[in-house]
Amino acid sequence: MLKKLTIVAFAAALAAAPLPVLAQSKKDSVVMGMTLEPPGLDPTNAAAAAIAEVTLYNIYETLTKINEDGTTSPLLAESWTASPDLKTYTFKLRKGVKFQNGEAFDSAAVKFSFERNAVPTSTNKDKSLFQSFESVAAPDADTVVITLKNSEPNLPFLVGQASASIVEPKSAATNVTQPVGTGPYQLGAWVKGSSLTLNKWADYRNAAAIKLSKVTIRFIGEPAAQIAALLSGDVDAFPRVTTRGVAQFRSDPRFTVLIGGSKAKTIVAINERKKPLDDVRVRRAILAAIDRKAMIDGAVEGFGTPIGSFYTPGSLGYVDTTGINPYDPEKAKKLLAEAGITTPLELSLKLPPPPYARQGGEILAAQLAKVGIIAKIENVEWAQWLSQVFAGNGPHNFDLTIVSHVEPFDLVKITEPDYYLGYNNDAFNALYKQIVATPDEAARAKLLGDAQRMLATDAVSGYMFQPQWPTVANKKLKGVWKEVPQFENDFSAWSWE
Repeated sequence: MLKKLTIVAFAAALAAAPLPVLAQSKKDSVVMGMTLEPPGLDPTNAAAAAIAEVTLYNIYETLTKINEDGTTSPLLAESWTASPDLKTYTFKLRKGVKFQNGEAFDSAAVKFSFERNAVPTSTNKDKSLFQSFESVAAPDADTVVITLKNSEPNLPFLVGQASASIVEPKSAATNVTQPVGTGPYQLGAWVKGSSLTLNKWADYRNAAAIKLSKVTIRFIGEPAAQIAALLSGDVDAFPRVTTRGVAQFRSDPRFTVLIGGSKAKTIVAINERKKPLDDVRVRRAILAAIDRKAMIDGAVEGFGTPIGSFYTPGSLGYVDTTGINPYDPEKAKKLLAEAGITTPLELSLKLPPPPYARQGGEILAAQLAKVGIIAKIENVEWAQWLSQVFAGNGPHNFDLTIVSHVEPFDLVKITEPDYYLGYNNDAFNALYKQIVATPDEAARAKLLGDAQRMLATDAVSGYMFQPQWPTVANKKLKGVWKEVPQFENDFSAWSWE
């Protein structure tokens, strides 16, 4: 409580201070704020969304580009066609493109990138996508043919994600710290723990259209510091900023406030590899103890829509499953008793740095305590969370955690045997195979509804809410996105008025 009061008082003091002139002495440069610092700069070998926020469409490019409205358009591929069964896609590549180290971009680079993502030792977060490719053929320098094991209507979208970035083979091993792509920006300085600079690449094929010559990204995790940096003019824009200062910025004529929808799912993840969490009654008890509305109000200031499964409103085949595991503390106690649990039951709760997780964790612990579950909070840094909780090779050292999964179309994750949740349900895996083998959209939508109901019934996770992401920007900065189909910041579209 003291921390919250301090933040409010600090923000109020800043608001009362004389309004500074926002920093924009150079109209061809911008300073952007980010909550999390990326652990590296290769989006093809790690899961952190912060990597894409820095690199996607800026340093690296993909075959397609995902637009603000979720549609896809040509990028490194000029065009593509699909077979009627949606199992074969032919991409025609853009000619005359070079990597930032001078090497030519061609079909061999695409084949290398996708096959590298699929090898057993790959740490690509979408490895299962690339392993679903039967083959990647390069019949000539300007053509790539992808043959899939199952139909995939979303492939043009999926190959526009950061995990499908095209890398230059010679540079692949060092991209984590010395990224090489085909995009309009190159890495300048990276001061770990503080900031990162991107400089316009003079030899980019369409350099004349790029308005910003320099982008400085400052890493600011503390909500009060995020608010202060915007108010003082130290940063010009802050996508996915803390929800706490939104009302204040809406009443300040210097700023534009954008509230964007997303395909993200904020969940209480449950480690089903551990007893007694392998008992569905215990998982249902955890879900029955969670008051979604209180979580949304307390963790994200109301900026969220309740969800009951690993799927979001607006997606193909969405069904409302929030009624399957409603808030019911008395039912939670009964379920624990039925499972033979002697309370208090102690569980670990590992929380990564984002405010929704840290604030949400406090609320979750209080809610669980009311039904006899003691959640022992352990705050961890992002790198620790990735290695201890999420990493495919384990150790999956957690009972509960809170995290937002920001990627669309990621139901496939639930089928992966080494996925951190440890669900491993043959019935769900068979249903998912049926989904991807069904090209008819109406039939696929029905099966997707079945999948959502199964995940909710099995209480695979505590599904909480679909977040809405606020972005605050200087009113004179143009091209900043409102909607968030995925985590990205396309600086090629940014400019000053």
